[in-house]
Amino acid sequence: MATVEEGPLPYNLWQGESSSSSSSSNPLDAVLFGGMSLLIGVSCRTLLRRTTIPYTVVLLIIGIALGSLEFGSIYRLGKLGNGIRIWADIDADLLLAVFLPILIFEGAFSMEVHQIKKCMAQMLLLAGPGVLISTVLIGAAVKLVFPFDWNWKTSLLLGAILSATDPVAVVALLKDLGASKKLSTIVEGESMMNDGAAIVVYQLFYRMVLGKSSGCIAVLEYLAEGSLGSVMIGLVFGIASLLWLRFIYNDTLTDFSLALTVSYIAYYTAQEEAEASGILTLVALGMVFAMSKDTHRAGGKQSMHEFWEMIAYIANTLIFILSGVIIAQSIFSIGYLDNNTGRSWGYVFLLYIILQVARTIVVFAFYPALCYFGYGLNWKEAIIIIWSGLRGAVGLALSLSIKDASGDPKYLSSETGAMFVFLTGGSVLLTLIINGSTTQLLLSLFGMDALSESEKIMVNYAKHQLLRKAEEFSRICSGSNNPFDWITVGGYATCIKDVCEDTVWPPCTTNHGYLEINDMKTMRVCFLKATREAYWSTFNEGRITESSISVLMESIDEAIDLATQGLHDWNYISTRLKFPGYYKFFSTSVCPPRLTRWFVLKKLQDSCHICSAFIHAHRIARQLLLDYTGKSEYHLQIKRMWLIQ
Repeated sequence: MATVEEGPLPYNLWQGESSSSSSSSNPLDAVLFGGMSLLIGVSCRTLLRRTTIPYTVVLLIIGIALGSLEFGSIYRLGKLGNGIRIWADIDADLLLAVFLPILIFEGAFSMEVHQIKKCMAQMLLLAGPGVLISTVLIGAAVKLVFPFDWNWKTSLLLGAILSATDPVAVVALLKDLGASKKLSTIVEGESMMNDGAAIVVYQLFYRMVLGKSSGCIAVLEYLAEGSLGSVMIGLVFGIASLLWLRFIYNDTLTDFSLALTVSYIAYYTAQEEAEASGILTLVALGMVFAMSKDTHRAGGKQSMHEFWEMIAYIANTLIFILSGVIIAQSIFSIGYLDNNTGRSWGYVFLLYIILQVARTIVVFAFYPALCYFGYGLNWKEAIIIIWSGLRGAVGLALSLSIKDASGDPKYLSSETGAMFVFLTGGSVLLTLIINGSTTQLLLSLFGMDALSESEKIMVNYAKHQLLRKAEEFSRICSGSNNPFDWITVGGYATCIKDVCEDTVWPPCTTNHGYLEINDMKTMRVCFLKATREAYWSTFNEGRITESSISVLMESIDEAIDLATQGLHDWNYISTRLKFPGYYKFFSTSVCPPRLTRWFVLKKLQDSCHICSAFIHAHRIARQLLLDYTGKSEYHLQIKRMWLIQ
């Protein structure tokens, strides 16, 4: 990232005390702040576990409170305050380089590749043209509405910082609220991509402010190099890592270490050496790893997810508390520069409204295309996408880069740099508190976080079966020497309380004795998920290869999308069993016979493995579904689900 020589920071409130405080400050105090932040994060997660309040919002508020006590009051926090000051003065580029490789890679790695393919066009629309339109709208509003003496380049620079939703905040929010996977994929993927695109646009306008680039051709070349170059770097690192992992078998420690190492090296290579977008590089790298996660053994795959989830949780905790501290610092810093604090806060609320309007214009401008591509989009989901446009640590770090590089009135004055941090910090604060805390309410209002009627009946039936089995086990174990205490166990098994005794699955909802479409869809999805688990068992037993399990997993994903129409997993598999057209090349005299036999036999071997696993998994899933539903009058209807295969 391009930077200029740092100048003095006259707007720091504690500058006059630096000589006295530095003597008592100990660099090890930074460890105290990190430990306290993690303790606060664990406490918040424990207390908010049964609530719908996102813990990231609470962490931000706590960070603002700590920063306000240290920077804006006569009360000081001692050694903890020294640690807060050390963390608050961290270099913005270093802040991004430490946290982003973990958070962005984890978010991309945890996404479903099948759904990414379906939603790719929607994500690219919002992340490409959407970022440019949003930058122009926000920059124009700042230039025309705000009374700052900024030129168009400076206004558009602030627009670029605020144009993209922050993947750190959005991913953390959606994981807490449990939104649908389709909606989460669109919002998470768009936030990751458009944040990377926004950094490219930010670097472009930053260079223009410093007088380093101009002209349409130069601008287009820079945008193309910054975006496409970033993706290529991520693909190269990802493919090289997968080739490395092919020589390693069942070594999860090496898997973890390599993924973590490559994420940092790839980010540094793109951001510093190639002057591209490190975020786009991490997104491409994470997606490459996500495409290969079906080839891990069950234990290794689960361990990989748990590892990345743990370190992402630690990074989220630190970065949100630190963001609150930096926001508090910027609030009191601008209060020092501008005596009319109320007017400054009025600018923040006005900017918040501008951000929501710009986000609304971008989403509804592409609404027809968003409805056409991928899974489609309805108006409720479009509103959720608009309301999920949170700003977070990435934008705040970019504004800190402006503050650190400001000082030359010819380009960016110190007052302009401080105002950038204040406006960005205020926007982060308002979007996280207002939008972040009300997204769950909006999902509930639209009924997007509730189960369907058939799913509710199925859950109730599962609870009924659990209760019946538990009571049966209690009767079997009854006796004087029995240590089983049903009252104690029942106190923990809260999920099976208040169960309707007459719950039956599958339900009969038509006059003709046939199941409704939604009920049949639910049963098909259950059958397909049971088939998926059977595939995993077969793979873990070593009976099928990595290439075979990838095809089988993809067939389940495709079939779940078409569950309302029937079971279509075999339709997908049958297309993969055919010999591709390029195999004709192997039958020519140009290709050596030994190589021809190897390719043909490899294809036949994989086809046999796939067919064998398909028959075996379907038998297991069919028996599980019949055992679950029992000998009901819908026994024949259930069988018809796989007879049409």
